[in-house]
Amino acid sequence: MKRKLIMLGAGLLAAASPMLAQTTAGGGAPDYRLPAAYIAMGIASGLCGIGQGKATASASEAMARNPGAVAAIRFALILGLVLIESLGLYTLVITYVAKAS
Repeated sequence: MKRKLIMLGAGLLAAASPMLAQTTAGGGAPDYRLPAAYIAMGIASGLCGIGQGKATASASEAMARNPGAVAAIRFALILGLVLIESLGLYTLVITYVAKAS
């Protein structure tokens, strides 16, 4: 499994290399802020999805084990999901800022 993940990572880096090879119109040094922001957005979105899935799975398991604490577990779940989603939203804002400048 580890070998497959390493090969997947190497393949993704190889696929992204043409994006990093482009130069600016003035022929100056290339600006890596935008590609880095896009890569960060992809990583943040993936990690948000993993975190939300684990949080939801844990909350539903906790609700099944202790039905009396459903309200408290639901509140903690919603608060946790909001905080997890904020990572993706902050990264999206950073992507727009990098694109504007």
